[in-house]
Amino acid sequence: MENIALIDSFSEFKDDKLIDRVTLMAILEDVFRNALKKKYGSDDNFDIIINPDKGDMEIWQRRIVVADDDLDLEHLEITLSDARKIEPDFEIGEEVSEEVKLIDLGRRAILALRQNLISKIHEHDNTNLYKQFKDIIGEIYTAEVHHVRPRVVILVDDEGNEIVLPKEKQIPSDFFRKGDNVKGIIESVELKGNKPQIVMSRTSEKFLEKLFEQEIPEVFDGLIMIKKVVRIPGEKAKVAVDSYDDRIDPVGACVGMKGSRIHGIVRELGNENIDVINYTTNASLLITRALSPAKVSSVKINEETMHAEVFLKLEEVSKAIGRGGQNIKLAGQLTGYELDVIREGSTVEDDDVELTEFSDEIDAWIIDEFAKIGLDTARSILKQDVADLARRTDLEEETIQEVMRILKEEFEN
Repeated sequence: MENIALIDSFSEFKDDKLIDRVTLMAILEDVFRNALKKKYGSDDNFDIIINPDKGDMEIWQRRIVVADDDLDLEHLEITLSDARKIEPDFEIGEEVSEEVKLIDLGRRAILALRQNLISKIHEHDNTNLYKQFKDIIGEIYTAEVHHVRPRVVILVDDEGNEIVLPKEKQIPSDFFRKGDNVKGIIESVELKGNKPQIVMSRTSEKFLEKLFEQEIPEVFDGLIMIKKVVRIPGEKAKVAVDSYDDRIDPVGACVGMKGSRIHGIVRELGNENIDVINYTTNASLLITRALSPAKVSSVKINEETMHAEVFLKLEEVSKAIGRGGQNIKLAGQLTGYELDVIREGSTVEDDDVELTEFSDEIDAWIIDEFAKIGLDTARSILKQDVADLARRTDLEEETIQEVMRILKEEFEN
């Protein structure tokens, strides 16, 4: 088989893998040099001439002419008789260049060449793929659902690249079917063996930040800056925004008229509740804003311990804490302070009882659930509506009714 014919057969990989001809030729030279080293022990006296425009190549072996009875190293030397078969005027000591046909390497060597080429091309593809996705880590990417598994969703992009979306990187309310388009950020790219594993995330704070850039022109243009994002994926998020231009209301621009601008982001995140607040370097004011929708009466800050006591009226406590403690948890993460809620001017009635006194009859985790929404005495719970408590906590109505029964018995006795 002539060299050019073999290259043409190899070129099918170029078409399949979309490798440019110059790159293919570089891979070919590397593959052929390895084959020459294996057959002759060295490739130092071989010249490989590649013509990427024509898509052909030549292999030339250089050997020194020696006397017919003085041949020691056949791959480095050629006898005078054999040299003069090539050119009749060769003399001892001169260098002879002779073209090597691929067929001379042997059938097994050619098969090995093909396998080696496949391996090199796959390695090239994987290296390029790794670099391509490494450069877009933290950017939004869209791919199609190819396969849904219990712990991971396998996605494929327009170029056929495989991307994984692990269960823990999915929003709890996410539900995917084959063929669905899924949007997320490229969170990481790792080499598993020689193959890159591309991981997408929909739970990252960066995903929410990038959605703001995508949906809100002022953020994309840099007129509004996102200072910090914290979120409980699919439940609640808080985004602190700022602007150097006093004429721009960063919160109003992000939310839009009646929430028109932020609505698309909320929908993409499974109706995640997003609070957008004005960033400030005033820690007390930032904490006050972060605890929205609660109205804070005052804040006492300890800068050394990064601890803050937040004083609120009784009716504002549950708003500050939020369902399951979500609001105060995110406010703490956003501001960097550990927040303690204190009911302003609250006193325990003379005949009231601290909820912790019922620890023998009520499980500690249930007491904690009530404490999260600012209810830590018997009477403070008995004043509430069962359905409303069920909505504000992670407790079932039956559990709340049983707690109220226990508390009522205490006062009846």
